[in-house]
Amino acid sequence: MSEQGEAAVGDRIKAKLEAALAPISLEVIDESHKHAGHAHAITRPGTAEGVGGTHFQVKVVSDAFTGKSRVDRHRTINQLLAFELSSGVHALAIDAKAPGE
Repeated sequence: MSEQGEAAVGDRIKAKLEAALAPISLEVIDESHKHAGHAHAITRPGTAEGVGGTHFQVKVVSDAFTGKSRVDRHRTINQLLAFELSSGVHALAIDAKAPGE
């Protein structure tokens, strides 16, 4: 799958997080519809008229987060999704936990 968009943004996000974190559970929720018509949705490439993912919520539970601070967990996810964040994703809400939290 290429970075250029063969798959939907949400699918790319899910695939990258699954590959890197081997999550116990993972939800990638596209909340772009809540923001259709906002200035960034109209001006960002691939997002005219609300088309294309711009706002996502990620809920992930992974052993990779055991012993890591909330900041380190967010940093890890932001690094994994750097391409998406620089090419159209405007907002990413992260709920990252270790098992049992």
